[in-house]
Amino acid sequence: MRAHYRAEGLAESDLPVSPYDQFALWFKEAAVAGLHEPNAMVVSTADAAGRPSSRTVLLKAFDTRGFVFFTNYTSRKGRELAENPYVSLLFPWHPLARQVIVTGTAERIGRDETAAYFRTRPHGSQLGAWASDQSSTVASRAELERAYEQLADRYPEGEQVPAPPHWGGYRVTPEALEFWQGRHNRLHDRLRYVREEGRGGRPAGGWRVERLAP
Repeated sequence: MRAHYRAEGLAESDLPVSPYDQFALWFKEAAVAGLHEPNAMVVSTADAAGRPSSRTVLLKAFDTRGFVFFTNYTSRKGRELAENPYVSLLFPWHPLARQVIVTGTAERIGRDETAAYFRTRPHGSQLGAWASDQSSTVASRAELERAYEQLADRYPEGEQVPAPPHWGGYRVTPEALEFWQGRHNRLHDRLRYVREEGRGGRPAGGWRVERLAP
């Protein structure tokens, strides 16, 4: 099962200075192309022993500070991030023969920021955040739905639902961002921004670009 990738590629001269600007460009192009949920990303974490796990999560915000997603802090990824903050994000934009891979560290965002986002969620999603003890075992679907209905009775439509204390956002601060463009003959373009460390009195925070062999 093979696909023939595009002829046009990605050159160093095409890249802006900031990887966030490059991400914004590709993200917009993915949205304009009509990709289903272009903000869907595979979040990979590992526990203290290095055993990895992955799942698909929706990106909810990004800027020069990093990439933000929300989850239950007691979920498997939440527990693993508490033990090991290193994380990888993968945006698999297959119809465009593109991938973006972000590696860095995750930390919780502030409760005010979490509460502000929680208020924008649909009412049902707000109740679901309370009803689901994410990643824990549950006896049946009926038990899960019963918990949801009890919350629906407590917080009917139109009534404000508070953000659960065990639920909130993480911001991933990148150390590297790789932009992968599929090319003919499997000679793909892989350009990676790597955060520069401060040296010789220079401040940290700049980026260098390196090309990786496909």
